[in-house]
Parts: sequence; C-alpha cells; structure tokens
Amino acid sequence: MEAARRGPKTDWPLPERAFHIADAENWPSIQRHGLFSTSRLIARDRLQGDAASPFAGHRATGMRLPSGALIRDQSPMPPGALRRCLDAGLTPQDWYDLVNAKVYFWLNQDRLDRHLAACGARAQVLVAVDLPALLERHGHAAFLTPFNVGNARRRPATRGGRSFVPLAAWLADRWLSEAESGRPARSRSHPPAEIAIEDSVPDLADFVLDARPVPARRR
Repeated sequence: MEAARRGPKTDWPLPERAFHIADAENWPSIQRHGLFSTSRLIARDRLQGDAASPFAGHRATGMRLPSGALIRDQSPMPPGALRRCLDAGLTPQDWYDLVNAKVYFWLNQDRLDRHLAACGARAQVLVAVDLPALLERHGHAAFLTPFNVGNARRRPATRGGRSFVPLAAWLADRWLSEAESGRPARSRSHPPAEIAIEDSVPDLADFVLDARPVPARRR
C-alpha cells in the first residue's frame, strides 16, 4: 500500500516496532500458520450457530477451540459495561464481532506492560514486528484505534465502527473520521493505542524481529 510506505525516517508517524502478545501454547501454531483473528479461528474449526456462540460472544474466561487453539477472555468488556458506551444502534454482540474479526499489535510500552501483567498467570511470547514492513504488505487491511478496544471499564470511551480508523484515513487526517455525530475530533497528536489487522496475518514470520518468552508469574 503506497500510503503506508515510509519516506525518510523523520516522516514516519508511527513506531518502527509493534508488539503482539501470544499465549506460549499458541506460539508454535502461529509460527507455522500465521496469526489469525478469533473469527477466523472459529471459521477454521467450521463452527456455526450455537456451536460458535460461546466463542463469538462475551468470553468471561479464556476458552479452547476444538482445534486446541486458546482464545483470550474478554472480562474487561462485559455486556453491561459495553451497553453504557456503545454508539446508538449497536449491541454488545456487534462490538464483539468487530473486535473478534481482527488481530492486534500494541504501540505503547505502558499498554504493553499492562497487558503482559494481565496475562501473567500463563506463559506468553512477546513478539516484536517490523511495523513499516507489516503495513506495507497489510496496510489495506489495517486500522488504528485511539484506545484499548478490549476494555470497557473505568470511564470507557464511547465507541463504534468509527473507532477503527483505516490506516490511509489516519495518515491523511488522523482521527477526523472517528468524529461522527457532532463529536469533536481528537487532537492530531493523540497517540494511537493499537494497530488492528482485519482477519489475519498469515505471513507474520516475515515481519518478526524478536520473540521473547515471558514465564508465567509465580503465585
């Protein structure tokens, strides 16, 4: 994607690296097959209807798919909390569908550290990727988010489909497209929280700069 290509380093408005936290048990499969969204993993297991609902709806705890893949809990965004911050016309399931359809990379060290701490009960792998290279190939399916879309607690930001700003729109106008229904636009200097890629990154191995095991926290 031409818009995602960096010119001189001083012109690149995003970090050179982004980070994904993978459950250590999932990492061998990710290395072989790539990184897949929850929705894609559900489809890969050919789950539909009632069989898919427990995985596609709110997950109070982590769950294991029939294939053996582990998918994380969504405890920070229960339906009751989401109902108070969703745009008009959206249901909590609409939001879960939006979130489940993407894979995520952190851009901020503080957010990364908090997520690692939250996952501390299980061993993880901290994966650093070459962000400009990733976006050059997958920028057409990339979105930036202004907040952690997986959390709806503690005075959560209002949210909807507009909260996923396409990369090209963000590069051109930053958060302008997020400001719908008369909402004021965020400052251009407001840092993005995450990069979200629609569906999957099957060629993740091409962009990995480092993969560091993070042991489970001792109780």
